Amino acid sequence: MAKYLAQIIVMGAQVVGRAFARALRQEFAASQAAAQARGQAGRQSAAASSITGMTIQEAQQILNISKLTPEEIQKSYEHLFKVNDKSVGGSFYLQSKVVRAKERLDEELSIQQQDEQQKTKPPDQQT
Repeated sequence: MAKYLAQIIVMGAQVVGRAFARALRQEFAASQAAAQARGQAGRQSAAASSITGMTIQEAQQILNISKLTPEEIQKSYEHLFKVNDKSVGGSFYLQSKVVRAKERLDEELSIQQQDEQQKTKPPDQQT
């Protein structure tokens, strides 16, 4: 009886182990596919995030914007910069965060424009 119970436990562990290994391989393949899909723009955006120390989402939250349009960014930036000016009782720290958020979003817009230009170029002109 104990022999059969031990065999059942071993077989069950093997089945679970194989399923786990297969799921891990699938997840790794999906991760690689997503990384390739992001391509150059994704790598540039990640580099910009690490350089500025701010993600796109954080910058959007600071400037309270939902869409990445130059007009919306500039409008929100000007308002928040003036409101947080030290001469009107604002916070220099918050004002600097507003400036960094604008810089990060401007960088993201430039990355998106470069990516769009690369996509519209004929394949023989891409570098």
